[in-house]
Amino acid sequence: MLIKPHTNKTVVGVDLTPIIDIVFLLLIFFLVATTFQQTEREIDIALPDAESGAPISVALRELVINVDRNGALILSGRTVAPDDLRDILTQAVAQNTEQKVTLRADRDAAWGSVAQALDICEGAGVEQPFVDFVPLQ
Repeated sequence: MLIKPHTNKTVVGVDLTPIIDIVFLLLIFFLVATTFQQTEREIDIALPDAESGAPISVALRELVINVDRNGALILSGRTVAPDDLRDILTQAVAQNTEQKVTLRADRDAAWGSVAQALDICEGAGVEQPFVDFVPLQ
């Protein structure tokens, strides 16, 4: 009689069923979310007409003043002198009394330059300029 030797060979394997379930759930989630987003964009809406409508003036846009680490004042991508900045802000406030101004200063900028820019804003009549310290490039 042949007796087979008794060996404990256990097969080690990774059960992929939970991973496949998660992948399919994520796939379904993203497909459904994308479908909702497209449906929202394709809604046919008739906007109301206005009798006194006028195009939005460029003067109503927010002005962003950047102060770099050297203390230079930059408005709309070009360096401006403090007197020129004061004139620009005064004209903007004259056209729109609620002119919004954001002052972005490099975190390495001297506080005196930021204070000078805030003083120019106040002198031009800007109400509550928003100040943000960010690394400028």
